[in-house]
Amino acid sequence: MLVWLFGSFGVLLAIGVPIAVCLGLAAILALVMTGTNVSLIVAAQTMFNGVNSYSLMAIPFFILCGNMMSGGGLSKKLVDFIKIFLGRIKGGLSIVTIVASMFFAAISGSCPATTAAIGGVMIPEMNKTGYDKKFSAATAAAGGIVGQIIPPSIPMVTYAVLAEVSVSTLFLTGFGPGILLGLLMMGYAYYYSRKNNVPVIDIKISGKIIWEGFKDSIWALIMPVIILGGIYSGLFTPTEAGAIAAVYGFLVGMFVYKSLTLEKLPKIIVDTAVASSVIMLIMGTVATFNYVLTIGQIPQIIANSLLSLTTNKYIILILFNIVVLIAGMFMSSSAAIALLTPILLPILTSVGINKYLIGIIFIVNMGIGMITPPVGNCLYVACNIGNIKFEPLVKATMPYVWVSIIGLLMITFIEPISMFLVYLIGAPM
Repeated sequence: MLVWLFGSFGVLLAIGVPIAVCLGLAAILALVMTGTNVSLIVAAQTMFNGVNSYSLMAIPFFILCGNMMSGGGLSKKLVDFIKIFLGRIKGGLSIVTIVASMFFAAISGSCPATTAAIGGVMIPEMNKTGYDKKFSAATAAAGGIVGQIIPPSIPMVTYAVLAEVSVSTLFLTGFGPGILLGLLMMGYAYYYSRKNNVPVIDIKISGKIIWEGFKDSIWALIMPVIILGGIYSGLFTPTEAGAIAAVYGFLVGMFVYKSLTLEKLPKIIVDTAVASSVIMLIMGTVATFNYVLTIGQIPQIIANSLLSLTTNKYIILILFNIVVLIAGMFMSSSAAIALLTPILLPILTSVGINKYLIGIIFIVNMGIGMITPPVGNCLYVACNIGNIKFEPLVKATMPYVWVSIIGLLMITFIEPISMFLVYLIGAPM
């Protein structure tokens, strides 16, 4: 069964079959070719049960919320306010890009959405000011990876459902790593700007300017408070928070900022439906794939094989990072998490690694995968916005990749970076 399952999956993936179809067909082929007595009707039922989850309903709501925010002009309001404080320092606009991405991450839950929203505003602004085009696009792409680390996060919801852990508790683990990566990126941006004598923009600062900027951006700034405050105060669940955030984004974009028009709504809804359906299809087919894994006892076989070689917790963590980082370079976050969680989770928990720490390491690795070729979704978004070729952008982004890997290693081996809020609040584990 192991050979048929992974062999057919690898062949299908190699010939360009979409990942969701690969997972489903590989599972069915393994059932048929190994002569199991399992009816294919059971496979279909398993697929349905894979998406029949209340927690998964949060995904389309958060995607819709991010699209509403982008279309409603909230990203520009955030940028303009942050620019007042950081614009005058060396490399200020690049630092503004990263800080704005961190704020927008608490709204969108998606790396490409964060890159598109903030990069769409900041890349032209940096280019106009005299920044190198490649550096501008690289900074926007790198800033985007915090989109799925700082909660709410769509991949976090996916992992929480598969690992059977609390979504709201997993959200708590994202703040420390997201802030850490943001600070490391800002450090590199500042170093690059001083080394290359990047121009400083002249921005007047006064109490009146700060107040006007605050009033203009207040509707965008309170969005994370509504989402996260509502969740952790117990007013609503993460799924309900997504729905409320989407409605809030619509009302603010339509009636406050008036950047969201009725003409934009059909495209926003269609984009949301397409993105959501892809994730849901993956979750459905991966449920069937995981079912075959279970009846074939494949995770146990792999776990026993690895643990016979080493039971050292730190070596296993290093191997885990390598496997997941490589997977993130070739697969989308949701697909990689869905495929690898049932295989790797038993191995990691058997040596005493916390499920929530495993989850955030997964998410950070997937974020780094967003700025590494060949998949690198954030890179392609930044290419389109910055109107530059892919290869030069990859080269310009590599320093951000290396600082992110440093951050990943710190998150992996210094548990309190991720878990301190969980322990502080006493969130359910």
